[in-house]
Amino acid sequence: MKYLENAFEWLLWEGRLFILLAVIFGMLGALILFVVASIDIYHVAHYTYEALSSAHHPPNFHEKIVGEIIGAVDLYLIAVVMLLFSFGLYELFISKIDPAEASESSGILKIKSLDQLKDKLAKVIVMVLIVSFFKRVINMEYHGALEMLYFALSILALGLALYFMHKGAEQH
Repeated sequence: MKYLENAFEWLLWEGRLFILLAVIFGMLGALILFVVASIDIYHVAHYTYEALSSAHHPPNFHEKIVGEIIGAVDLYLIAVVMLLFSFGLYELFISKIDPAEASESSGILKIKSLDQLKDKLAKVIVMVLIVSFFKRVINMEYHGALEMLYFALSILALGLALYFMHKGAEQH
């Protein structure tokens, strides 16, 4: 009976290696997002060069450029979420990352608990939501005072969220 218990416990412990699938594909997803966002920035740069080298500016030229760049920043932030997720899962379930331990600049990637991983992911996700909100709001048209009030209240809510996130980080 002890042999069966030991074999089962060994199987359970080695089963944690399935986490490697999430780590590998999380890193692949992050790489894809970094590449796509960089290609988007390249297209914006090309579009800007073409527009500025010609004599005329297309309608909504500035809004289009800003919107596209904000979209790329959004993709970069989501890629960072994927990286944090992958690094955190690896460190929690598989092994510490030796080069990260030796590096002084990778403090954000050091994950000691699942709660710490969730906190870091939540902060980046909130930033993704803020950037997505900004991207949508930049192209909106306002037709009245009530819409402007809603806009101001949403900015206030975002500011409060950032304040409480920062305040919570100081307590840890």
